[in-house]
Amino acid sequence: MSNVSHTRADITSHPDVSEMRERYDRVLGGRDVALVDAPVFLVGLYCAISPWVLHFTASQPTLVQHNLIMGIAIAVLGLGFTVMPARMYGLSWAICAMGIWMILSTWIVGNSPDLGVILNNVIIGGLTLLLGLVCVGASMKTGRTGRTGPTGRTAASAPR
Repeated sequence: MSNVSHTRADITSHPDVSEMRERYDRVLGGRDVALVDAPVFLVGLYCAISPWVLHFTASQPTLVQHNLIMGIAIAVLGLGFTVMPARMYGLSWAICAMGIWMILSTWIVGNSPDLGVILNNVIIGGLTLLLGLVCVGASMKTGRTGRTGPTGRTAASAPR
């Protein structure tokens, strides 16, 4: 029987320690926004279908088109964070701007919206703004620490 309890070597003496650290950074780096990928996508999907869910297609036809387009755009950004998180960090502020626009657009695009339509767009806009701020915070944290993204480059040196 072999005795494995004699001495344990520190991992720093391992010959492949630098390669293992790089691989670990490559796998985990750039995925801080991963926790908001699905919520951003789902908020975008709900925004796109909300006119039919709340039945304001007849009373607010311009807001129907607006919510459909904005919902698709938000969902596409959510998918973009899933597919290429390191390259999409720069668009984190766009999600915040879209959230603010969703709140304001109810009165700008809509024509005397009722309380249900107002609450719907304000809640969607608030959630979008909140998720955008989480994305911005994660991207700023990653940019400061210089962790590498999936491409093996730091977030600051990734091509735009």
